Amino acid sequence: MKRIFLFLPVLLLAFAGCNRGNNGTDNIGVDIIHIPATASGTDESGAMPVISFDNNMHDFGRITEGESIAYSFHFRNTGKSDLVISNCSASCGCTVADYPKKRIAPGEEGYVTVSFNSRGKIGQQYQEVTVLSNAQPSRVMLKITAQVTN
Repeated sequence: MKRIFLFLPVLLLAFAGCNRGNNGTDNIGVDIIHIPATASGTDESGAMPVISFDNNMHDFGRITEGESIAYSFHFRNTGKSDLVISNCSASCGCTVADYPKKRIAPGEEGYVTVSFNSRGKIGQQYQEVTVLSNAQPSRVMLKITAQVTN
């Protein structure tokens, strides 16, 4: 009997912890999630969004330590459904990416702007930004380089 009384609170805590939903902060519905290849063998990847960047690398050249610089990577949705960029993460805290927070319809264009703060950095710098989206492929790497001098 003691085991039941000890087990019951643990079980209730486990269920309470699993019942946490989002707090309403998501503004993109789950209808955007689409898996093109199914277990039945059908492949609908032709209907997927495609994020096409003009280029995925930018060299700032020589800059002075302490400068903050930015570059906007231009892209277009060349796919057949809405594109949603869910996140952009940088390889270093000195690099920040800004991206559209809305759906990008087929044929529409946009920019991912990458900002780099060279304070405390000297020498050749190489930073990456990972762009995550619902496109195929879902992960694209953008790269920036700079030669920082003092």
